[in-house]
Amino acid sequence: MKRILSLATLSLLAACSTTHLPPDTAPGTDASPGATGPAAATALDGPLRVPALSALPDSAARTLAGRFQRAGWNELPGYAEDDLSKVWALFIRNCKGLMRPTGGSLTTPARATPRAWQPVCAAAADPARAPAAGDSAAMKAFIQTWLQPWRLLGADGRPAANTVTGYYEPLVRGSRKQGGRYQWPLYTVPANLLVIDLGGIYPELAGKRVRGKLDGRRVVPYDTRAALETSSNKPPAIVYVDDPVDAFFLQVQGSGRVLLTDGPDSGKTLRVAYADHNGQPYASIGKWLADQGELKLEQASMQNIRAWATRNPQRVRELLNANPAVVFFREETIIDPELGPKGAYGLALGAGRSIAIDTTFVPLGTPVYLSTTQPASNVPLNRLVFAQDTGAAIRGAARADYYWGFGDAAGEQAGRMKQRGQMWVLWPKQAGEPSAR
Repeated sequence: MKRILSLATLSLLAACSTTHLPPDTAPGTDASPGATGPAAATALDGPLRVPALSALPDSAARTLAGRFQRAGWNELPGYAEDDLSKVWALFIRNCKGLMRPTGGSLTTPARATPRAWQPVCAAAADPARAPAAGDSAAMKAFIQTWLQPWRLLGADGRPAANTVTGYYEPLVRGSRKQGGRYQWPLYTVPANLLVIDLGGIYPELAGKRVRGKLDGRRVVPYDTRAALETSSNKPPAIVYVDDPVDAFFLQVQGSGRVLLTDGPDSGKTLRVAYADHNGQPYASIGKWLADQGELKLEQASMQNIRAWATRNPQRVRELLNANPAVVFFREETIIDPELGPKGAYGLALGAGRSIAIDTTFVPLGTPVYLSTTQPASNVPLNRLVFAQDTGAAIRGAARADYYWGFGDAAGEQAGRMKQRGQMWVLWPKQAGEPSAR
């Protein structure tokens, strides 16, 4: 979930959680993955428009850390059984992202090369060549005509296998005003938060940014979670949530929906989307509980953490303050409740069809065939997905965070998911091996 600190919920438990921090993009830069200006909104919400190849600008190639091995469609586990009848709309929307020119900034995650995808997206936009919506067989015929599977290998040249976790969009209850049981704020971006692009000063640090605030003439680290609680200069809150653990896990996911339960907006649901963070490192509260001897590390699931907090209400602040990181949000109107929050690629995530990846191996916008298993089981989960998000703990070849969707049922699945998986990148046939910009 782009804006998100969207954490793979289960990783939460272990030492490396998957906070989905979005790319650092320049506000209003419509070519950026996270662009929010009028041009970006028009490009993503209107029909698919594919520029001529000669009119699509290019930028310098970015090196991918992994390697790729050409594969046949029959090598993809369970591909014949994957029902693509509802995937075409997602494919078209992904093409809208692919057809945005890249800016060449190293502060943003690597993206799939737009010029490589131009012929494919042009065919998708042509009614004479596009498959009929809802026709799985026609969709498969289209992608097999235009795309080539490439098995993702690690830097050692061997087929990559890695952990697949899950994340989701939670629903919490809140109020515009603090009072009663509504005591836990979800903050907007503080006016005194500084974001410093180190690459602008030291070219060898291109892509690196730090966050802090001014203390006189010095730049110091921004407030931790605990420091914000006692600060006399708190940022404004969008809403106040009725449960501290719910508020925390929403920050972990990086985005969520809030049902307002009082006041003039009672009954309205809004989305809080990732806007920024305080620059402090994420620390796993599951690991903290294990270090305290309260839970075994392998027991530190989202569900068990909630249960511990219910049993120990007097220690909840201590638990949450063990993680100094804080996410700041912006409010968004929910236009289509079926669509998820926007991922790091600037597109709304599709339940069960979007993943977060390490963009040093798989660039954003790439269709991927993922082979893994259902949460806490050996039941196969094999399907076409789209690489549309990133995560702070999503690192390495074939590492993925699988977006389950919205609500409690999705949260149950995400909270139990920590499987092994493999990936095949699906890339335009005419373009050779996968590449990034």
